[in-house]
Amino acid sequence: MRICYYGDDFTGSTDVLEALTTGGLRMILFMDMPDVSTWQEKFSQYDGFGVAGVSRTMSPCEMEISLQPALTALKAFQAPIVHYKICSTFDSSPLTGSIGKVIDIGRRVFPEQRFTPLLAGSPALKRYTVFGNHFAGKGTEMLRLDRHPNMMQHPVTPMKEADLRVHLAEQTSCKIGLMSVLDLEHHGTMLRERLNENLNQAPDVLLFDVLTDEHLTKIGEIFAEESEHGSVFVIGSSGVEYALVSHWQQRGTLPAVSEQRRAEPADRLLVLSGSCSPATCAQIEWAMAHGYAGIRVPAPLFFAEDSEAKSAQAMLLSEAERQLRAGKNVILYTALGPNDKSIPETQHQMRLNGHNLAGSGERIGGRLGEMASALVQSTGVRRVVLAGGDTSGFAVKRMNMYALEMIAPVVPGGPLCRAFSQDEWMDGLEIVLKGGQVGPPDFFDRVLQGSS
Repeated sequence: MRICYYGDDFTGSTDVLEALTTGGLRMILFMDMPDVSTWQEKFSQYDGFGVAGVSRTMSPCEMEISLQPALTALKAFQAPIVHYKICSTFDSSPLTGSIGKVIDIGRRVFPEQRFTPLLAGSPALKRYTVFGNHFAGKGTEMLRLDRHPNMMQHPVTPMKEADLRVHLAEQTSCKIGLMSVLDLEHHGTMLRERLNENLNQAPDVLLFDVLTDEHLTKIGEIFAEESEHGSVFVIGSSGVEYALVSHWQQRGTLPAVSEQRRAEPADRLLVLSGSCSPATCAQIEWAMAHGYAGIRVPAPLFFAEDSEAKSAQAMLLSEAERQLRAGKNVILYTALGPNDKSIPETQHQMRLNGHNLAGSGERIGGRLGEMASALVQSTGVRRVVLAGGDTSGFAVKRMNMYALEMIAPVVPGGPLCRAFSQDEWMDGLEIVLKGGQVGPPDFFDRVLQGSS
């Protein structure tokens, strides 16, 4: 086994699955933690595995309860690299999805390592860290996270500070060092000297800048060398996997992959979106302008328990079934962008029913998953997209799947996967879990065609 990982949400978990699979490794993503004996009996031919979690939506107390045993279980597999996967936009706050809390737990579970590596950047996803400040692409622009419209207006964890060290200081008391872009310009012995100089400052956590693919390869080399002394617990985006794969290929311990995986076109596509990002909004609007049937699902309905709300949901489901049976591609969506009027309405409905606002993803995602399951069974549709980092994980949990394996790439961060399930309707279902910011306007059509 080369690597195992725990994803803080489901879309990010498939992002890592893609990075490793396209790099030439055979990987599988579980919905729940496997035990060591089951792994050895049934999956030992794989190079590693992931576990899809939902800790990005948890409070620190909830993280303490769930992550301590999860990371301890991962450690038992004795993989050289144990990765806690975070979103490449560093979604977190002191109260929700705290990366600082993960650092604290990880340091308890892996007390023997000399520092905790932290890598947020991933050039493949247009995510860069420079002198500790994090940037994300928006079209052709590169914007600081605290000036990026998606991140500034995130409904649960809005980003107010682009310097990740400052952002993290609100979540943990650990000392945070930096391996800067200037340090990463060095090679060989000089690179190691710069690393050791930074570690001589005794940081608990070492944040790695990344601007270029060459930086990423050097970071992969550092991680691999650290793992020679025992399992290394790393926190970061899928940049961790891109770094390791690049290093392994450069060293010749992993062959370069020359042929890209492909998928056949599907006859129909079902999309269920709980995302309120501008990118997903553009994708929904593009699809509806190109013949997709768009059906708005008022999210406040998911928080009302009266007969009128249940009747309205049944009518929406019936309309979606009718369109799919007629051969149409169908999108069920809760919002069009961060300014959609349904967002404050949903929050109001949640307060009326005594729900925590941070729990919106679980409620919305769960109901979307139920709707997806019903439509798959009633119409036989075999390709599905779940959009929304905070909602898709909860949707999958309602769809009775126990694992995913990648079929083919579509765009970076949104691969097409095949589901494993004991349910005959779900087993073999082709599915994409799409984060809010992932993909160009024609993304859904690319999924339909099975092409990148």
